[in-house]
Amino acid sequence: MDALALARWQFAITTVYHFILVPLTIGLAPLVAGMQTAWVVTKNERWLRLTKFFGKLLLINFALGVATGLLQEFQFGMNWSEYSRFVGDIFGAPLAMESLAAFFVESTFLGLWIFGWDRLNKKVHLACAWAFSLATIVSAFFILAANSWMQHPVGATYNATTGRAEMVSIGKILTNNTLWAAFPHTVTAAFLVAGTFVCGVATWWMVRLVRTKKPHLVELARSTYRPAVILGACVMLVAGVGVILSGDAQGKIMYQQQPGKMSAAESLCEGQENASFSILTIGPWNPTCDELTRVIEVPGVASFLGTGHFSGPDSFLPGVNDVQKEMSAKFGATDSAGNPIQYTPPLAVSYWAFRLMIGLAVFSAALALWALWATRRGRMSDNTWLSRLGILAIPMPFLACSFGWIFTEVGRQPWVVAPNPTGIDEVRLLTERGVSTAVPAGVMLASMIVFTLLYLVLGVIWYRLIHRYAIEGVPEVHDESPEARAASGEDDSDRPLSFAY
Repeated sequence: MDALALARWQFAITTVYHFILVPLTIGLAPLVAGMQTAWVVTKNERWLRLTKFFGKLLLINFALGVATGLLQEFQFGMNWSEYSRFVGDIFGAPLAMESLAAFFVESTFLGLWIFGWDRLNKKVHLACAWAFSLATIVSAFFILAANSWMQHPVGATYNATTGRAEMVSIGKILTNNTLWAAFPHTVTAAFLVAGTFVCGVATWWMVRLVRTKKPHLVELARSTYRPAVILGACVMLVAGVGVILSGDAQGKIMYQQQPGKMSAAESLCEGQENASFSILTIGPWNPTCDELTRVIEVPGVASFLGTGHFSGPDSFLPGVNDVQKEMSAKFGATDSAGNPIQYTPPLAVSYWAFRLMIGLAVFSAALALWALWATRRGRMSDNTWLSRLGILAIPMPFLACSFGWIFTEVGRQPWVVAPNPTGIDEVRLLTERGVSTAVPAGVMLASMIVFTLLYLVLGVIWYRLIHRYAIEGVPEVHDESPEARAASGEDDSDRPLSFAY
């Protein structure tokens, strides 16, 4: 394998590893803050127990997310130094903003939240939880701003003297319509992940305790786990609607900006009106259009998803062959070595990643509906199949998010910075031209092996810690706040700072 292939594989592996953890942090942090809010408002101890329980799982996920994410930015200056040289003036700005949000706001208020249970006023401590939660969402916004610029560059110009892209407007970058389609889609997907996680874990516990038929355990299931089941299920339903609506808006924008990506996702080779949505298309691995067979399809649905029209001239969608011809005429059919440039992204990966992104969310929908039905009007369930569905559903939105990210990145190929069809065409970069010319393939291979093994070890640690503390259940708790201790007459002015978990 050459340096380009190795650099792409390394970035893909490390990114997918890292991104598995990201949605849970983004979605679970506000849910934990919401649980703590419920405790502060209602003074009901069950919400404090749930806050401590899911808060511990959040901290584990956050710590491993930071550990796996630190490597990402270093790759831009090493394996992808030519990319950084070309767009670093622009791409670095939102990354710097993200670093400020993540390492200053998130870490500061997370530290205060962890260590401040017995030192901070209840409301101040709760404000720290919300500050940390909102900072994770702001952090995601700036990361998506950088990625959305790669998908649809705006606010920049090409300097022919230096051979670099230069920023002319940070405002345009932060108001990029690609960003404002991707951001709500990513955040609602994160809430779907977190809702499924909370509902799945709480459902398992509820069923387990009800089946014991021991009165005190059944009461624990009713008082503590059942509210968590309902909370997670409601979050899933609301987030699911948000994912659908934002995904629909994003798909329509992508058909305007990167039609090759969306046509590859539909295995649509030739442009047509009333384009069908493919339920199943078969062919060999890495096929050409001539090797594809559309087995099951629904007429007009692809056109509606891309244009908002089922039929007529306004429903026309370009095929990947049309995009290949247009791109070849506009940007050249061959590279500097005389090799043909393939402007069509990998069809099989684009097609199946898109469908797995959508299809795996069915498990969350099934769990949400069944859980709400099983807990209606004060009821609980001892159905082991519900418990099994809760466990089975937990990893599915994680995988759906990962496949969505794979589709987003693979579908942009062969571009690392896709051309903007409505303006600054000269600000574009083929992936093969972004890889470092100084780092040899052997070094990339060695680092890829090391990082893959390291991330595998971290993944095992993450799973074992999450599993260990999830099966421990909600802890016994008491109000540690200064107000509670003052009310009890306890004098602990010399008490040292303690770790809350």
